Amino acid sequence: MFGFSAPIALLMGFGMWTLPPSPRWLLLRAIQGKGPLQEYKEKAIGALSKLRGRPAGDKVSEKQIEDTIISLKTAYTDEEAEGNFLEVLQGPSLKAFTIGGGLVLFQQITGQPSVLYYAGSILQSAGFSAAADAARVSVVIGIFKSLMTAVAVLKADDLGRRPLLIGGVCGIALSLFLLSAYYKFLGSYPFVAVSALLLYVGCYQISFGPISWLMVSEIFPLRTRGKGISLAVLTNFGSNAIVTFAFSPLKELLGAENLFLLFGVIALLSLVFVVTSVPETKGLTLEEIESKILK
Repeated sequence: MFGFSAPIALLMGFGMWTLPPSPRWLLLRAIQGKGPLQEYKEKAIGALSKLRGRPAGDKVSEKQIEDTIISLKTAYTDEEAEGNFLEVLQGPSLKAFTIGGGLVLFQQITGQPSVLYYAGSILQSAGFSAAADAARVSVVIGIFKSLMTAVAVLKADDLGRRPLLIGGVCGIALSLFLLSAYYKFLGSYPFVAVSALLLYVGCYQISFGPISWLMVSEIFPLRTRGKGISLAVLTNFGSNAIVTFAFSPLKELLGAENLFLLFGVIALLSLVFVVTSVPETKGLTLEEIESKILK
């Protein structure tokens, strides 16, 4: 089972080997005296053309690079290329970490590891007594998860980040309350558990799943982006571990119905966080996000 994943990992490794460097990173190094501007500008044009699937050195990429140079000169000429971890907890970077870290934290503590990791046992309790039956339904959930992720990819720039987050988190809360109700007094209706799982997966995959990472990648100032994303990833996997290990003890202590009720309440709190604290970044450049939202 684990061996089947190896070719996919190798394919991903080869793909990453062919990725060009970030055009903005190249330009920032040139602007701050880390290399000749013309050389790095040409590299940036080539990298952007490759990333956008355009012919090498096309005029559109050249114009975008020229515009980026102007905005970077305005913002970063007198600054070092990269901030430190302490700077992530100060000023505009702290605001960015509050937004990005908050999203990936709520992504986990609304029960994502528990609902998805334990989908098989939830389905078995819903009447799919054979492990094979539960596994088949889990495969259907996985396919549905992929389809809903595609919806988020196609609509994130059309609808914006906030509408997808708000709508998705509302659905997550509803699905968790349905799971709680199933364990509390709807146990004779197994379709409720399956419907709640599908609703949870679908809403998660159009909101917290992809949008949190999209926001993390674009919300941090360029100086602290690497360090900020690192801390956000640490927050994500740390909270993931806590929720995963705490699920079984909490289920024994509170019962499944009260545990999913707790997750539902946390989902409502995350909705408040999204509505009050998460800005819309659709259509903004990275420099505009930093100047208009973070300052």
